[in-house]
Amino acid sequence: MATAARALALALNVPLVGVNHCLAHIEIGRLTENVEDPLTLYVSGGNTLVAAYEKGRYRVFGETLDLAIGNMLDMLARALGLKHPGGPKVEELASKGSTFIPLPYVVKGMDLSYSGVYTAAVGKIGSCKVEDLCYSVQEVCFSMLAEVTERALAHTRKGDVLLTGGVGRNRRLQEMIRVIAEEHGASFHVVPQQLAGDNGAMIAWTGILEYVSGRILRVEESYVKPRWRLDEVQVSWVESER
Repeated sequence: MATAARALALALNVPLVGVNHCLAHIEIGRLTENVEDPLTLYVSGGNTLVAAYEKGRYRVFGETLDLAIGNMLDMLARALGLKHPGGPKVEELASKGSTFIPLPYVVKGMDLSYSGVYTAAVGKIGSCKVEDLCYSVQEVCFSMLAEVTERALAHTRKGDVLLTGGVGRNRRLQEMIRVIAEEHGASFHVVPQQLAGDNGAMIAWTGILEYVSGRILRVEESYVKPRWRLDEVQVSWVESER
């Protein structure tokens, strides 16, 4: 993809800009929900974090220490013999469960760990109803997300909470985060379903923001940066909106 982008920039003689993937998920949510300065819970197959804007960057208040929530749900689905994508199938089964099965609840300060939940859940396959297992996994994992989101909201006192990323489609997670927002007097927003997963619109829009901010790359100096953290990116346009 990066090679194709460089080739297009050269062939069409157009500017090349770099886009941070996590940032794009936040910016498409801010655009579609018309929110200026939210606390954001970003949950996907590759990332799980709580962030908010402060002094030129999105600051990460908490994140996964190992598995992203979307990846963990997909791994569980594979262990259960469910076809990809696993998250929606786990959600459907969870809606039919009612008996709670104890699982590890791991919140370390403001960070989360899902590897233990996954290992414990896989170990219970065959000893309980699949629906109850999926129900329990969702309740534990989403409660962990709700806890760190609520702490960040109490600290930042933001007036809006934005849920974005592919796992943001999950109705149970939406319900939990909505309750937290309302209890703290904040408005709840969730990115449109068709833009929750990875999509070209979020990259294009964030590219426009980067371009207007003047951050254009020289093609010969561009490269893929797989560990480019959200809190390393300057986002000058947020300050100009205030």
